[in-house]
Amino acid sequence: MSSSSSSCAGFIARILVFLLVIEAGNAASLSPDFYASTCPKLHSIVRHKVRKAVQQDPRMGASLLRLHFHDCFVNGCDASVLLDDTPTFTGEKTALPNLNSLRGFEVIDDIKAKLERSCRGVVSCADITALAALNGVLELGGPNWTVALGRRDTTTANITAANNDLPPAFLNLTGLISAFSRKGFTARELVTLSGAHTIGLARCITFRDRIYNDTDINPQYAASLRAACPRISGNGDNNLAPFDVTSPTVFDNAYYQNLMRQLGLLHSDQQLLSSSSTQSQVQNYINNTRAFFNDFAAAMVKMSRLDPITGTEGQIRINCRRVNPSSVNVKEVVEEQGDTAMSY
Repeated sequence: MSSSSSSCAGFIARILVFLLVIEAGNAASLSPDFYASTCPKLHSIVRHKVRKAVQQDPRMGASLLRLHFHDCFVNGCDASVLLDDTPTFTGEKTALPNLNSLRGFEVIDDIKAKLERSCRGVVSCADITALAALNGVLELGGPNWTVALGRRDTTTANITAANNDLPPAFLNLTGLISAFSRKGFTARELVTLSGAHTIGLARCITFRDRIYNDTDINPQYAASLRAACPRISGNGDNNLAPFDVTSPTVFDNAYYQNLMRQLGLLHSDQQLLSSSSTQSQVQNYINNTRAFFNDFAAAMVKMSRLDPITGTEGQIRINCRRVNPSSVNVKEVVEEQGDTAMSY
């Protein structure tokens, strides 16, 4: 290798190290006590609003968890997923993995409106989304974890990344491992985070191919799903089925038990049994719920720290659905808009 090539390679390596240091620094600047003095009612407000939402619709616990995942897996946990499209701006809500699928935006709006009355212009939409996911899981009996806070909100969105980075339901195990690896997760953490499918519902369009074409599915289970999910695309695409057929509104380890019975709803779910190492982990979680809960909590902490915006970068949105006007003071916006977030 020539000296110039070596110099170039060394320069690129230093740049990569520099970027990694910046990323680690941003995550390290987060703290569970970030709002202790500036918004002391934060946790009680989020807890109350999420509890009310889940009581009205138990599916909402899973929806809030998924909303956080779809935020963090696309350019980091920056609340980009919450931004609405406008005539001059394209958000991520119309990306294929999100369209007619993501839910919970009104709950985030409700929390934000209450917080703006309690501590104006202080708490970011990204932090609200992270806390709402935790509380959604807790309301359904799942594990607790510590959410470090101090994220700021992005002023941009990336629909291309949303289409490319969120793992689709048809991936095989190799594809899943690759998709999660690009975000810094191991194959083991993939199996752990897949356990989120112990709650929630999926649309027919995501499992149609599986119930008509896969062979590693319980025949009776497939037949029961076909009744509400016709083979022909466009018919019943939005009809719903629970990920966990046994306890869809309880966060437990039944998802893994179902896989052993070939009751995985998605092709990607059942793929966790396609290698000895991942199957062994599935069996371990069946035998040891505590291990699953502990691992899930640790993986969620890691996910919530993906590429946060901190310090003076980004902004604290007043309305989670839109970027703040650049020339208007935050407090003036709040006073003029009042509780606009409640209008959605």
